[in-house]
Amino acid sequence: MYKNILLEKSEGIGYITINRPKVLNALNKETMIELRDVVHEIGTDKDIKVVIVTGSGTKAFAAGADISEMHGMTALEGREWGKFSQKVFSDIENLSQPVIAAVNGYALGGGCELAMSCDIRIASENAKFGQPEVLLGVIPGFAGTQRLPRLVGKGKAKELLFTGEQIDAHEAYRISLVNKVVPHEELLSVAKAMAQKIQSCAPIAVQLCKVAVNEGLDTDLDTGVAYEAEVFGLCFATNDQKEGMSAFVEKRKAQFVGK
Repeated sequence: MYKNILLEKSEGIGYITINRPKVLNALNKETMIELRDVVHEIGTDKDIKVVIVTGSGTKAFAAGADISEMHGMTALEGREWGKFSQKVFSDIENLSQPVIAAVNGYALGGGCELAMSCDIRIASENAKFGQPEVLLGVIPGFAGTQRLPRLVGKGKAKELLFTGEQIDAHEAYRISLVNKVVPHEELLSVAKAMAQKIQSCAPIAVQLCKVAVNEGLDTDLDTGVAYEAEVFGLCFATNDQKEGMSAFVEKRKAQFVGK
């Protein structure tokens, strides 16, 4: 169905794989359009509870936007390309399902921005991260200047953005850009295990946690706390809340159904 994206659905997990290994999974227009369509498909699939995003091959998650397409763009074309790609990554960030990036190699430029749009990032030991756009005469255009400081802090983000420096997986973990670093051969199994752990929890509660975090971080603390109280209250209108608390009292495993 898709030329540059592989989509697999198995046991409640949706696997999105960027499939252009010959060009290190570079994100050209065609791939970004397909990624938008895949994200929309998953967003309307009630059987998918968690999403894992990764790259094809052993070298790259996504080595960035496709420079061969970008080098001749006008200012207006560059602006529209950035706005379109920002929207695709925003759609990933705002999926109701949790999204795990399984970073299997280079995550540079647009690839790093793709990883940052996911909720959780697990990196293989050979992963590399960076925003090297200043070395090409531009700045990150897919929300990298906004998500990076929110993840690693303003000072470290500016260092990476101003120098275009690449960092390895362990440094990415140290600065909180990734959640976990694992041996390359264990990457997908670790990501799947985390997805299964998330699946074992109440689906609506997980979705509402995601909403509360995403919405709350864009406000001041008092507004975020007030928003949390409203979302917390919504949980008590679900069957999952009744089942979860009953199971706790009755000392049995809860059977959540997402209602």
